[in-house]
Amino acid sequence: MSTRLNTLTQILRTAFVRPALWIGQTTARGVGSMAAGLHQARGQLLVLGVVGAAGYGLWTHPPVKAVNPGEMAVRTNRFSGAIDTFRTGSLLAVPGVHQVRAFPMRDQLYRPVQSSRADGEAPFQSVEGLSLGVDLSVRYAIDPARIGAISRDLPDNLETQIVQPAVQGVIYRLFARYTVREIFSSKRGEIQQQIEAELKPRLAADGIVLRGVQMGKVDLPEDYRNGMDKLLAEELEAEKMRYTLELKDKRVKESALEAEADKVRREKAAEAAGQEQVIAARAQEEAMKHVLPFKQKQIEQRQLEAEAEKVARIRSAEGSAQARRIEAVGEAESRQKLADAEVYRLERVGKVNSEQMEREGALITRHPLLIQKTLADKLSDKVQVIIAPPPAGGGFIGSTLLGGASQVRTMDQGNQGEQQ
Repeated sequence: MSTRLNTLTQILRTAFVRPALWIGQTTARGVGSMAAGLHQARGQLLVLGVVGAAGYGLWTHPPVKAVNPGEMAVRTNRFSGAIDTFRTGSLLAVPGVHQVRAFPMRDQLYRPVQSSRADGEAPFQSVEGLSLGVDLSVRYAIDPARIGAISRDLPDNLETQIVQPAVQGVIYRLFARYTVREIFSSKRGEIQQQIEAELKPRLAADGIVLRGVQMGKVDLPEDYRNGMDKLLAEELEAEKMRYTLELKDKRVKESALEAEADKVRREKAAEAAGQEQVIAARAQEEAMKHVLPFKQKQIEQRQLEAEAEKVARIRSAEGSAQARRIEAVGEAESRQKLADAEVYRLERVGKVNSEQMEREGALITRHPLLIQKTLADKLSDKVQVIIAPPPAGGGFIGSTLLGGASQVRTMDQGNQGEQQ
């Protein structure tokens, strides 16, 4: 900031103070005969007038200029001829001292619209003399390294005063060397490169950098377009026929190759199958060399196993027979002992029962009421109270319950017979 202020002060001194002092000195020399007081008064008035005029000029024309993005400003000193360049930002331009011009630094595009159609205002001419239109695009930009040196010579409208004449001077002459067919299809890239090669040094002489040239749509005359369409149709038909014949030839060759391949494949498959059978037979033969001894050993082993099983069965049968004989003897002895024990048991039980009956008969003879007590004890868990009439003859109380006096008499006779 201090550097800019110092520069501004130096410029103001150079622009205003020095001219004012020079005017004052000139005035003092011209009117040397006048009084010193009148000279000083007039000099001060003149300085004040100059300063006031400069202040009004600064007020109406600010000394600060803005440089927009994408532009470059060139400031020229009218007195010293010094040239300074400025990028985006602000710069000091003193009115009457500095001249400022802004130039675009972005790429610009020039398109000769009047030559884009065959029936346009200024169509191109081919070597046959036919009119045709070409959509050209020329992209260019100002050389920032040379803008300070060429800023005085550059016109305000670069496109119409520099680019357009240079492009037209090259492209009209260049298109006249080629036929319509070459311009339309076969030599588009070559024409584009030649345009760039011839146009680049022309624009570079004026401080303009050529970025590139692009050829777009080519507009052909109506008659030539119709004839070209017919020619293209015939060529396409011929190409189609040629491709069809080539395709059929390739199909024939493909069929022959497939048949040959199928033949070779079958031969190889037959050879492989024969080799496989030979290998299988050899493998089977080798396997039989090992299998036959193994089978023989299996047969011998099975014979030995059969003999061992036979011996084992014989021994098992003998053991079973002997065990059965032992079991039969044991069972007979056991049954004999059981029979003897049963005979002994029956004999003892008979004797015990006889003795028991004898004791009970004697006891009942001595005590007849025991029968009634025994009957009462047997019926005690089923009948709690028994009501029965006493016997007429003073006999057994239960005789009436057991079926009458006939049963009692039968029992008494039986008891008497046993006692006898």
